[in-house]
Amino acid sequence: MTEQAEYTLDRVFKAPRAMVWRAWTTPELLARWYGPGVETIIHKFELKPGGEWLNEMKWGEKSDLSKAVFEDVTPEEKLVWRQSSTDADWNIVSNPMMPDWPRILLTTVTFEDKGDETNVRLTMIPIDATEAELACFAEAMAGMSNGWGKGYLIQDEIYAELQSDDA
Repeated sequence: MTEQAEYTLDRVFKAPRAMVWRAWTTPELLARWYGPGVETIIHKFELKPGGEWLNEMKWGEKSDLSKAVFEDVTPEEKLVWRQSSTDADWNIVSNPMMPDWPRILLTTVTFEDKGDETNVRLTMIPIDATEAELACFAEAMAGMSNGWGKGYLIQDEIYAELQSDDA
């Protein structure tokens, strides 16, 4: 039996928690950093338990569609969602680019005050995954920080902009 894989990434941002929360929950800001290097289109974003986040990442003629359903939305403290790849009608499907990618990922993001800064902890866990899906996720974890890291660098720019606007 493959051991359950859990991806965790901690990052401290030089921004107050309310501002960091805003970058994670305002579609216009989220689209700027989520999926760095591609065009991110947020088709729907209902920030409430049971609400849907329908997301498309486009590069050239290709696109990747995903649906997240929020399980927990605790303002400025926590976001929890279940995310899956989808077809054009937003039905859950296997990831077309990685057939063994887990069909459902449980993502938890917590926001913690650190003085004038905010620690964000992101965890991702495959749900009801097959052995092949667990193995695929475990293998991919080593490179996941690269993608999230690029998005987090864009967040740094967003916080600098927002702080200069507030000044």
